Parts: sequence; structure tokens; C-alpha cells
Amino acid sequence: MVELRDIEIFLTLAEELHFTRTAERLHVSPARISQAIRKQEREVGAKLFERTSRSVRLTSIGERLYGDLRLVHRGLRESMERARLAAQGKTEVLRVGMLPGNAYDLRPYWEEFRARHPSWGLRIRHNPFIDPFAPLRDGEVDVLVSWLPVEEPDLTVGPAVFTEPRVLLAAPGHELADRGSVSLEALGDFGVLRPSTALPDYWEDAFVPFETPSGRPIERGPAVREMDDILTIVGSGEAVHHLGAHAARYYARPGVLYLPLRDAPCLKWGLVWRSDAETEPICALARVVRDLGTAAL
Repeated sequence: MVELRDIEIFLTLAEELHFTRTAERLHVSPARISQAIRKQEREVGAKLFERTSRSVRLTSIGERLYGDLRLVHRGLRESMERARLAAQGKTEVLRVGMLPGNAYDLRPYWEEFRARHPSWGLRIRHNPFIDPFAPLRDGEVDVLVSWLPVEEPDLTVGPAVFTEPRVLLAAPGHELADRGSVSLEALGDFGVLRPSTALPDYWEDAFVPFETPSGRPIERGPAVREMDDILTIVGSGEAVHHLGAHAARYYARPGVLYLPLRDAPCLKWGLVWRSDAETEPICALARVVRDLGTAAL
């Protein structure tokens, strides 16, 4: 029998396609990942992954199994969540995905939602910026806190939750490091990091523009998948990057400086949800945000 933990290992490896990242994400050893995959391949009687020294990819049988197990696993998790809620006297749960890392700053919204709806649960989770709308479309989260604008035909954009200035990340030894603030024009000289998977052009441009104010191109450098990649590459002095100012508080590191971008417009973050999956808890959170107003951080 395949255990639930082995199913989680298979699904995570299918998403990461990297044994070490999968092990780190699940807090187990890479050997445990290899052991679980070998066991599943024996059970199935075929290879689920093609592995080389440089890459990992799903086989056609692995892709089919991933499609089937992802739905089963989600159903199991949702069943357990409903049981936990029932035990707590909760009738609904609103699952919020956070692209920014500052859920703590948004406590007034969460607390007001809970105060108005004590019989509903509220679950807040990190949402990756790679393939960012997939958790919404796959039903893993109900509502997303995303930078705006979002112009996806199947998604509804709700009220703005907060705005914030922008900052440039650089290593202490970088030639920009001794400046009190930096112009967006500097990005034309040094470029920025690029997402490992393409984002919608309009959406990426709203966060990190493709051109400086004078029209010079802003080159994209090394690829990143997550925040740790950004901090590691910037801290090594290999590149600079651009983020919302909350990163200076939540991702402080000795090897990374956060310099104000003095001529960049503020980032705006808002609620986004699937138009065909709008629920009363989603609408209730949107009402809370409208009632309390957009925070200026």
C-alpha cells in the first residue's frame, strides 16, 4: 500500500522536479525522497521520472499519475479540513493565498473578518510568484493577495488591500550600496533577476518594468524560483533586484541592503478570485477591506 506521505513526496517532486528542493520543502532527506519514488515505481511497474545528472522530468505514466493523485490528495486534505472545522464549530473556511510576505501587517483585516464571522475559519498561506494564479484556478486557495493590475479573463479583481513604496536590493559591496536612494534608471545599467517561468508580460512589467523612465531596456539576468533565490543571488553580489518595501522588514539579511527607489510609483496589492467560484466568505473579506480602507504601508 502506498502511504499518504509517499503520495505527498511524489506530488511535490512532480512540481519541483528537483530532489533537493523537494526534500527541503518536505523537511526530509533526499534519500527519503529517492526511497519513496523507487517504492512507487515498483508498485506501478514503470518509471515515473526520467532522471539524469542534470534534470528530472515526469514520464508519460508519471504525468498521468500526477493528474490523478493531485485530485485525490486535494480531496483528502479538504475532507480533513472540513472535519477539523466541524470539531471547532466552524461551518466555512476561507483560504487566502499571499504573494507578499507581510501577512502580519494585514492583521486588522483578518481580525475584523473573524470578529464579523466567528463561525467561519480563515487560513492564510504563502502563494508562489511562479505560476501565481494556478492555486486559484486549481481550487487550492479561494482568494489571492496579488500585486495589481491583474487582467485575467477568468479572475475578478476586488478592492486594494495595501500600497507600498519600492526598494532596490543590492549587496553591501555593490557600487550602488553607498547611495541613499536609487533611480529606476539604474536598473538600465544593472538589470534585474528574472522568473524561472514566464509571467504574464503586463503583470511582470507592473512589478519590475521592462524599461526605465527614459526608455532604456531593463535586462533580465539569472533565473529565480523563490525568495531565497533572490536573496542568495543578490547577497553574492551577482545581481541587483527590485521588490516591494515590506521585504526590507520581513527578509532582512546581513548580506542584502534595501535602497529606496525614489522615482518608482507605489506598488498596489489587492484581492483576486476566480469569477466562477465566488463565495459568501470571499465577498465578506472584500467588504472588510472596503470598510477598513486601503492601508498605506
